[in-house]
Amino acid sequence: QVQLVESGGGLVQAGGSLRLSCAASGRTFSIVSMGWFRQAPGKEREFVAACRWYGSSTYYADSVKGRFTISRDNAKNTLYLQMNSLKPEDTAVYYCAADKRPYYSRSDFREEGYDDWGQGTQVTVSS
Repeated sequence: QVQLVESGGGLVQAGGSLRLSCAASGRTFSIVSMGWFRQAPGKEREFVAACRWYGSSTYYADSVKGRFTISRDNAKNTLYLQMNSLKPEDTAVYYCAADKRPYYSRSDFREEGYDDWGQGTQVTVSS
């Protein structure tokens, strides 16, 4: 089991930046893939970004490509999401997720591709 705790959310004006963090604990050595998802009020949870825990591959939703950057610090067992040029439509609860299965056996882009989830952190972008 991997425990995940997000932090760094808050209120920011449009055009501003935030960096989210996700601290992992427990069986972190078993993590293969990690991702960020978000859920806006009244909408389904959607994929934002993903990466390999021990590799360099990264993936982004089209809506955030060029504005958001996913990264991780394995020594600190922490996943990050740097969010720049924020827009009001980025307002959502942001969740980090981790998975231990071989990356080719599941999808990076779907919720069912991840076994462990954090509790979420609220990001609000004002216009």
